[in-house]
Amino acid sequence: MSRPIRPQKLFEQVLARLEARIIDKTYGIGDLLPSERDLMREFGVGRPAIREALIHLRNMGLVELRSGERALVIRPTPEVVVDALSGVAKHMLSATDGVRNFQNARLFFEVGLARHAALHATEEDIDELHAALEINREALTDLDRFEKTDVAFHYVLAIIPRNPIFPAIHAAFAEWLVQQRHITLNWRGRKGTAEQAYLAHKFIYDAIAARDPDLAEKAMRGHLAHVENVFWEAVESGA
Repeated sequence: MSRPIRPQKLFEQVLARLEARIIDKTYGIGDLLPSERDLMREFGVGRPAIREALIHLRNMGLVELRSGERALVIRPTPEVVVDALSGVAKHMLSATDGVRNFQNARLFFEVGLARHAALHATEEDIDELHAALEINREALTDLDRFEKTDVAFHYVLAIIPRNPIFPAIHAAFAEWLVQQRHITLNWRGRKGTAEQAYLAHKFIYDAIAARDPDLAEKAMRGHLAHVENVFWEAVESGA
């Protein structure tokens, strides 16, 4: 039996109107919204409804709020967009084959990054990737630190294309697949998992430094395939 439609709360009505005005550029990037008092007068609602609507706009990445000042319309960042998808992503992860689907998506993304780096990385990029690799190696005896340096190594690959969306996607995968990474590195059924991960990173780095996109792709595919295999072995063993 379907539920009756719930009437919108006052702040939701204000939010919908302000969001529509931002989308149609009535209020463009860099514009200030009317003052709270003017919005109260225009919409015929109290200050709490206006403030709640503004807070929701801020959480959507559409405005910046500063104490005592009018709301400023800003451009949403990729991080805000990805963060807004987190709830949906976690729901998808819990579905049948959810983790496998995200693993496949990450493979597609990371392989592209590796190939791009081999073809287009600057010498400074190569140096930064090497520095991340060395920090990864130094963390081999500390799994918690190694886990963080693992993420940091892949982050360097994500920033090489100079596309602000890619680091946000990288961060999203790092968050969404955090359980996979933790289980893989800590599972006692496989010895030397961190060492194998480091060697895989070195293989990836060497291929990129040699400007060989095919070898870089092969290295990344092999690395992620191994990670996935260890993860599913651990899951099936009840880890």
